[in-house]
Amino acid sequence: MIKGFKDFLMRGNVIDLAVAVVIGAAFTAVVTAFTEAFLKPLIQLFSGGGELAGEFQVNGVTFDWASFVNALITFLITAAVVYFLVVLPLKSIAERRKRGEEAGPAEPTEIELLKEIRDLLREGRADDAAGRHAAGGSTD
Repeated sequence: MIKGFKDFLMRGNVIDLAVAVVIGAAFTAVVTAFTEAFLKPLIQLFSGGGELAGEFQVNGVTFDWASFVNALITFLITAAVVYFLVVLPLKSIAERRKRGEEAGPAEPTEIELLKEIRDLLREGRADDAAGRHAAGGSTD
């Protein structure tokens, strides 16, 4: 069971996904800081400046619409960067592979396949021997 979990973690997809999540979170923090530091003050400036710029009050309750616009701009910037730097290039590579202009992922060689079969057979023998030993049978 532990070996299966280790194999799952060591797959390239899981590690790539973890890296993507960390980089995405860091990038979102940068975009959020940019919009908070530069765009929100501009929104407040264009809405008249002053104490209640980017806000309005109804019965003493403050509605901060500048923060909503700021979050919307943060989302749009993040989505645009992900689309243009990740989705579009990967889509282009996939289309080139379909047309045969670019090689796909490398297939394992015969030697690599034979080594994998050998290792699986060894694991099977070790598991069988351990099972016989635990059951009290002979290991001969």
